[in-house]
Amino acid sequence: MTDQLDDGYDVVVVGGGAAGLSGALMLARVRRTVAVIDSGAPRNAPAGGVHGLLARDGVAPAELLERGRAEVRGYGGQVATGEVDTVARDDDGFAVTLTDGRRVRARRLLVATGLVDELPDVPGLRARWGRDVLHCPYCHGWEVRDRAIGVLAGGPMSVHQALLFRQLSADVTYFCGTTPPTAEQAEQLAARGIRVVPGEVAALEVVADRLAGVRLRDGTLVGREALAVSSRMVARAGFLAALGLRPAEHPAGVGEHVPADAAGRTDVPGVWVAGNVTDPAAQVGAAAAAGAVAAAQINADLVAEETRLAVAARREPFSAAAEARLCDLVLGERRHGL
Repeated sequence: MTDQLDDGYDVVVVGGGAAGLSGALMLARVRRTVAVIDSGAPRNAPAGGVHGLLARDGVAPAELLERGRAEVRGYGGQVATGEVDTVARDDDGFAVTLTDGRRVRARRLLVATGLVDELPDVPGLRARWGRDVLHCPYCHGWEVRDRAIGVLAGGPMSVHQALLFRQLSADVTYFCGTTPPTAEQAEQLAARGIRVVPGEVAALEVVADRLAGVRLRDGTLVGREALAVSSRMVARAGFLAALGLRPAEHPAGVGEHVPADAAGRTDVPGVWVAGNVTDPAAQVGAAAAAGAVAAAQINADLVAEETRLAVAARREPFSAAAEARLCDLVLGERRHGL
């Protein structure tokens, strides 16, 4: 493994999670020069395993990423540890500058930096995140099935979250805080046998490294073995600001994302996004699939550009600009033995 980077690539992938590595794998397999730059801080690092991923259910997050990196490298792609500081236009490509001063050029960008979970400010909660403080019934629900589960209100999806976790346990309590559910929501919760507990949550109680319950501000302790929370999900995309590409509020009200079309193409030509940076709800399998789709679109875009240049050079063999650009592309192909 090396963190050394070449001067330029067909594609630089920012973010080495499931989406980024899947995209890089697809690009490397069609002989694109590709570099993955990853900060080494995956969102799912606290989780014991990745679930719902066909044929790899339960695999440790770190193991999945290491296998992915090895596959990308096996096809000639590079994977380097680093954090992108800025991205700027550079002729018909991009100049990518890392926080350690390294600089690399890319013809296209695939941004798969994921998101940050902003959690409720409840003492003891963050330390349990990914263990017995959870957010997704599909990712973690089986592991807490039939236990005493609490759901902490705090977002537009909280009641929906409580109804989802009710599918996994008959003992679900909804901590509504100081904002009671609407009449319709209260009816739904009651119909499903979900207890509603009012009052501000003060802290989590942990005994022998296990969640024991939820302590209310008035001192009441409600015993719970697992707690579901709705985080505010914020895209890791500040480095794109110089390109005029900024996160926007997600239509579901769950946080911020970078808008894109179904293939991951953004409003900035040459920039694609994939995974949680654009789709906060995407699980690992969906993020990997999105990375592959975006990669195929990027390759098609590059093929179209190269074909236009080749046609122009054939029609005007003495066009210095076309010849120089085509020469650069041919040199890139020779590096792959084409």
